[in-house]
Formats: sequence, structure tokens, C-alpha cells
Amino acid sequence: MLRRTLLSLMACASLLAPLPVLAAPVDDLAQALRLPELFGVLAQEGVSYGADLEAELFPDAGGNRWDAVVAAIHDKARMEAVAMDLLRDELATHPEAVGRMTAFFAAEPGAQIVKLEIAARQAYLDETAKEAAEAAHAEMAAKSDPRLAMIDRLVAANDLIEQNVAGALNANLAFYRGMIEGGAVESSLPDAEMMADLWSQEPQIRQETTEWLLPYLTLAYRPLSDGDLEAYIAFSETADGQLLNRALFAAFDGLFNGLSQELGLAAARMLEGQDI
Repeated sequence: MLRRTLLSLMACASLLAPLPVLAAPVDDLAQALRLPELFGVLAQEGVSYGADLEAELFPDAGGNRWDAVVAAIHDKARMEAVAMDLLRDELATHPEAVGRMTAFFAAEPGAQIVKLEIAARQAYLDETAKEAAEAAHAEMAAKSDPRLAMIDRLVAANDLIEQNVAGALNANLAFYRGMIEGGAVESSLPDAEMMADLWSQEPQIRQETTEWLLPYLTLAYRPLSDGDLEAYIAFSETADGQLLNRALFAAFDGLFNGLSQELGLAAARMLEGQDI
């Protein structure tokens, strides 16, 4: 079961002790990254994912109760608050780096890049648009379009495939734990057996991640000049870019792990006929 995670914003890292005095600079960075808009898209994705879970686990049995629970779990303001707390923790000891990150994304081409990424993510909510992006990417690949080599460099610089696969596996593990907590999965299930089941999903998750991510990035960056995309790659390869990448992955990994466990618990209660 694949928990679709954030395009280029998922990873694992340890959390640092919070230093509230640095909250304002990180909040400025969040505004430059247009994170409030992104959480709106993520909330819509969460509702869609909840419908997929219903179809898979208890077809046509969830009804309004399930819809309400899924919507509450993916409340935009709640998601934003959780992720921002984690992001502040991650960047708390790096105020100067945060300032440089903010400067990059508040000016061009950073501001345009963020705008395009969110617009493409919004477009991907429509299956027709998603399929069109996949077809366009396949056509570019067949022609060995040099733009795809640039996107591959960006993916490599931020380790996007591996980090997204790791994030999805972690989210799936959290979902299992929620199912166990809710009584839908035997709590006596050996850890080794559970981990083996999770790791058996890795090839499919990797394939789905690659098939989702590359067309998405191709769509998002299509309006960018080669020079602007090169600037983004160059930023991603800097110490600041790598720090931001790790911090965003950590924040969103923590967020989605929590959401996934809550969904697992809610799904288990639905399966067990309990009040959710």
C-alpha cells in the first residue's frame, strides 16, 4: 500500500531541540516556499487517498463517517502546524543558512520554481492532467530530450527517489501500527514478518515513485529556461540546498507518519465496526 508522499519534500533525519527565537526566520522561509498553498493541495490529496483506502479495505461502507474522519485527519491548518513545528526544529540552529535559503526562493528563479511546483501538484489532482503529463514525459524520453538529463541531475542532487521510497515505507509502517492499535491486525505479528511484508512492497513503491515523480517534475519545470533550471540544480548542490532538502524531508516524513498511523487506526475501527 503506497502512501503518496510529497514530491521532493520527504526524507528521514533526527530532530533538533526547538529554539523558538528562530521561528520568525523559518516562517519567512515557509512563505517564500509557499508552504501554506502546498498544504492546501496536500489536504486534497489526503481526501483522495482516503477514498482509495475505502475502496481497497471496505468498499462503499465508509460513507459520511469515513469521509469526515479522513477530512479531519487531513485538516490543512492542523497539517501545517505539525509540519512547521518540525521544520522549525530542523532549522533552529541554522539562522544564517535559513536567511540565504529565503533569499533564493524569494527572488527569481526560486520564486518561479516554487510557483510552478505547486501549480503542477495542483494539476496532478486531475487524473486527465496527470495522464497527459505522463504521455508528454514518455514522448520526451523517446526523443532523448536533453531536458530530462537536467531533471535527472536535480533528482540525483536531492536523492529524491531514495528519499521518497524511504518515506513511503515509513508511512506504510506507521499505517500498520495504526491497524494494530485498532485491532485489525494481530498485535502478536512478529516484527520480522511485518518488516518482510513491508520490504516486499519496495520494488512496487520504487516503480510508482519514479513513474509519478519524473513526469511531475517535467511538467513543473517545462516553462523554465535551461539557465533557470541549472540555477536550481546548482542551489540544490550547495550546503544550504542540502540542508533545506534534509529539513523538509524530515518535517514531511514526521507529518505523514503521524497521518498514516491515524488513518490506520481509523481504518481498523471501521473494519471492526467501532465508532470512529
